[in-house]
Amino acid sequence: MGSPFLGEFLGTLVMILLGDGVVAGVLLKRSKAEGAGWMVITSGWAFAVMAGVFTALACGSKAAYLNPAVALGFAVSSGNYANLFSNVAAQLLGAFCGAVLVWIRLAEIARQAMEIRTHIGAPGGNGKHGAGGPRVGVVGGIAAIGATSRHQQQVTATNIAIQAAAKTHPQKICQSPKGS
Repeated sequence: MGSPFLGEFLGTLVMILLGDGVVAGVLLKRSKAEGAGWMVITSGWAFAVMAGVFTALACGSKAAYLNPAVALGFAVSSGNYANLFSNVAAQLLGAFCGAVLVWIRLAEIARQAMEIRTHIGAPGGNGKHGAGGPRVGVVGGIAAIGATSRHQQQVTATNIAIQAAAKTHPQKICQSPKGS
């Protein structure tokens, strides 16, 4: 169905997408989750790791390390370095792609937050330019791609969670209840 490389790549991507997404949602001004606090971040990361592990296992990873430090630790402790390079490469690529997806999805909110900061003036700013510098778009040309609604972001996160659950227990989720 998959390969260990694909499993580590997609598992890490999902973990970073959901985990960094919840952190960005809590910390960015004008996001729906703004100011929700540490409990939301901690819970979001717990679900992100769980969904990442489920995705990695469903897509072919045998161990679902999802972290180069964990992969290295297991390689050192077992003395088996055969898959270390491919695991770490998949994890780094997955983390990068997951972070880019978070950036694309939240680019418009980040741009708006930067505009608020530059209009009000940040510490050291003169009121016209935040922090004393010129107004520079945080997201550049990606802003148009990232201009998605909060509803679309929630649908994406929910779809990822459902897909992770369906890959883990397809017989329970994909079948209709008995007697219907």
